[in-house]
Amino acid sequence: MRLGVNIDHIAYLRETRKINDPDPLEAIFIAKRAGANQITIHLREDRRHIHDSDVIRIIESSFLPVNVECAIASDIVDFLCDIKPYRITLVPEKRDEVTTEGGLLVGNHLLPIIQKFYDNDIDIALFIDADSKAVVESAKLANAIQTTIGVELHTGRYANISLSLESNLSRTQHSIKEFEISRRHLQQHLNQELENIKNVAKLAKKEGLKVYAGHGLNYHNVSKIVEIKEIEELNIGQSIIARSIFTGLEQAIRDMKALCVQ
Repeated sequence: MRLGVNIDHIAYLRETRKINDPDPLEAIFIAKRAGANQITIHLREDRRHIHDSDVIRIIESSFLPVNVECAIASDIVDFLCDIKPYRITLVPEKRDEVTTEGGLLVGNHLLPIIQKFYDNDIDIALFIDADSKAVVESAKLANAIQTTIGVELHTGRYANISLSLESNLSRTQHSIKEFEISRRHLQQHLNQELENIKNVAKLAKKEGLKVYAGHGLNYHNVSKIVEIKEIEELNIGQSIIARSIFTGLEQAIRDMKALCVQ
């Protein structure tokens, strides 16, 4: 299974001091050496971490394919079409969110943007909830422009349940209220969500879509997702960057890549 390494949190650390260190550009060479298959970055409307200059330098310098996540803001779409990353993944975006909280609302309003990416020879993916309706609507868009697109299934709910069940998250200030329930019920929710992701991945593959997954995946919960044969790529960031503080970035990526190999 391919591993895309999201390096946003390196830029976020830089922005906390508003200086030029650490530079996310350095990470792309380490990621390549560590066996990563892709570099993923998110160009947010508020530029809270990755900036336009980062995107340009990374695309120009990366030996690995670069996947840029972005909202449907016209200025960002135009900018990315000019510099042509390998892939653009459309994601929903809220200014007040800490991280992307859900999947994209898929519909015909996305067709002109997807067509523009296609015309500029850019690979296309949509970040969607693990939901059958979103898959069917994504397939309709792909058929409308007669190309193959990807869907990245949002694994955030699965990850949050897993953390609540299998870590000390519920004992911290970041406990998730929805999942402050018995371990028995958490296990039921986890099993149901994993089964849902499996079924949606199968449907997406059947509909002719490329199937990816990501959000909240870490070294403890990724193995069950890796077992889903329809999923061909994972995009993982925060857990890799967090581990790199203690092990170094190259080893952190190698550790995650090893878990992605069946």
